[in-house]
Amino acid sequence: MIAEPQNHQKMSPEEYLEWEAKQELRYEYIDGEILAMTGGTIPHSKIYLNFYTALRPHLHQKGCETYVAGVKVQANENSRYFYPDLVVISNPLASE
Repeated sequence: MIAEPQNHQKMSPEEYLEWEAKQELRYEYIDGEILAMTGGTIPHSKIYLNFYTALRPHLHQKGCETYVAGVKVQANENSRYFYPDLVVISNPLASE
């Protein structure tokens, strides 16, 4: 069973990270609001995999790392955490 935030109250980034770590599904965090991730579609998966396949060789030559789905990204300090379809890290040492 999935525990949902009580009464749709806003959470702090710390509360979200602690809460989400205990969940079976993934959730995004946008300015205190918690949003459940929806399931993908086959056309959507084809698009981002084709995009990844086309970009990866070029980015790899430049020393970048690329990841497909499942990687949590913090966009702005204390405001947004989300799971994009494709992540490119231009400075791999910064991700460790």
